[in-house]
Amino acid sequence: MKKIISIILCVALIMAIAPATLAEGTYEISMVTDVGNIDYQSFNQYTWEAAKQYAEENGKTYAYYRPKEDSDDARLDAITSAVDKGAKVVVCPGFLFIATIEAAQELYPEVNFLFIDHDLETATANTHCIIYKEEQAGFLAGYAAVKDGYKNLGFLGGVAVPAVIRYGEGFVQGAEAAAVELGAEDINIKYWYSNSFVPSDEIKAKMSGWITDGTEVIFACGGGIVFSALQAAREGGAKIIGVDVDQGNLDELIITSAMKELSNSVLISLKALYDNGGVWPEDMAGKTSILGAAENCVGLPVAEGSWRFNSFTLDEYNALFEKVKSGEIAISDAIDAPSTVVNVTVDYQK
Repeated sequence: MKKIISIILCVALIMAIAPATLAEGTYEISMVTDVGNIDYQSFNQYTWEAAKQYAEENGKTYAYYRPKEDSDDARLDAITSAVDKGAKVVVCPGFLFIATIEAAQELYPEVNFLFIDHDLETATANTHCIIYKEEQAGFLAGYAAVKDGYKNLGFLGGVAVPAVIRYGEGFVQGAEAAAVELGAEDINIKYWYSNSFVPSDEIKAKMSGWITDGTEVIFACGGGIVFSALQAAREGGAKIIGVDVDQGNLDELIITSAMKELSNSVLISLKALYDNGGVWPEDMAGKTSILGAAENCVGLPVAEGSWRFNSFTLDEYNALFEKVKSGEIAISDAIDAPSTVVNVTVDYQK
């Protein structure tokens, strides 16, 4: 029995870093996952699907690698496996890769790295980073919620890092813009950072208290904390707004999600790389792109199964999106002070 278990563990270890693809031999475009897998409806899945799409449409071989554990060493081992298998570009989604890419870009100067959703001050010419205008996605969600008739909103942030702050303050600005349009002065937002990206009883209790106090919809912004918010919403009859990707599949209580269009941003970057002969163009090499509505890289999900507003229509959303895209609607990305509002009352809680 022990021998069988040992064999199973060895196979699992091999599979954790082995490539998965339709091609055989070497794999030119590779992705390394963070702690999740490619079917988790998260950064990994949407990043992988885009890398795979580009590869298939352009005749490139492709693979993904999953680190054997959640550590910088394991992520670097996975990148090494990709390089050993012929990777010319390695795509890495999420902030967990900061230290890993810092090391890998020096170890493998002939390999191109695409770092999704984080910048890197030490980026070398073979690394390109992407961050997003989260304030625009948050704005769209806050505006839509108020236009759909919700008056008592909540923003549940995880750790108060810049991306989460931009989501939250964009949400406040969107609610304010809709309130001004409607002439409404009775819009309220409870605002709190849980200082965590994982669900907990404390977060659930806090959200239950908000719902008991009248909060109708909560923007849950930060990884697994959405599950605490959902638990409270199921018990209290509230709604939820998801974040980063379309989280509507988690529960019908999720009326929309403030999204980063990961697939679009990966496709844009890979096209630029290969159009430039397989190296990053000068304006991307060692630099960070900040992508938003103008690049179709943030927004709300518009698929029929994900659009769960009662009165706010797709036509209204499309018109709003175009104004954000063109710059007609300017949204502040400031993170050092609360947004200025007149028609909305924001209760910043500690």
